[in-house]
Amino acid sequence: MKGLGLLAVATIGIVLSANAATDQDQAGEADKSFVKIKQSAFRPGEKLTYRLSYGAFDAGEAVLTVEESEKTVQGRKLWKVRGVGKTISAFEWFYKVNDRYESYMDAEAMFPWLFVRRVDEGGYIINQDYTFHQHKNLVDNGEGKKFNIPDLCQDMISAFYYARTLDFSNAKKGDIFTVNIFLDDELYPTKIKYLGKEEIKIRKGKFRCHKFAPIVQEGRVFNSEEDLTVWITDDGNKIPILAKANIKVGSLKMHLTGWEGLVNPMAKIYE
Repeated sequence: MKGLGLLAVATIGIVLSANAATDQDQAGEADKSFVKIKQSAFRPGEKLTYRLSYGAFDAGEAVLTVEESEKTVQGRKLWKVRGVGKTISAFEWFYKVNDRYESYMDAEAMFPWLFVRRVDEGGYIINQDYTFHQHKNLVDNGEGKKFNIPDLCQDMISAFYYARTLDFSNAKKGDIFTVNIFLDDELYPTKIKYLGKEEIKIRKGKFRCHKFAPIVQEGRVFNSEEDLTVWITDDGNKIPILAKANIKVGSLKMHLTGWEGLVNPMAKIYE
């Protein structure tokens, strides 16, 4: 069951430390210009709540939020995006999860400058503090190591939001979208295969969706590279509304149970 919190926060779309950089210690290091991504899928004030089921049992909950940040990097405005995952009810008796992911994203370029990961899953602990020097195409892991990264490189939580800025209005079945994610001191060029449109039903109703299959790594958690399927609302919000995963020790399902502060109407089907 290790990785429950990771699935709850990170797989559907796909925190500041003491040594994190600010505009004071980065200003003037470079004058690299960044692309401005025009998007209307989300904004500060949005809150999404998901329920995670393991087999037939509700096992966890994940809450993702977007808010304005008073901090800046190189004078650039930031949005703080946050994902919190935890186990619920009787499931905590034999496997307790308490995870937190925070990313300070550039409000215009939609990439992270700062990232913190705090994981506690049944006593399995991860503490990570990454500083992204996007103007230098470098990331500092907070432990004295720096790594080269490509433009628009994402962390685990920012990738969820960046993926919602992608334009797949004219996508055809089989088309591949790629999002570069830096995770555990490695760069993962994450590929997402488009599978077409589909209507799906969850506890909150029936929705028009786009269907995707993130191509996952075989062997560690999944049996095959297409054991994870994600449905994203066919509207301007592009919200991952349902995710199903077949893993080596069973099956996981995550579905949207609540939403606030959306920019656009939901693609809900009223029958």
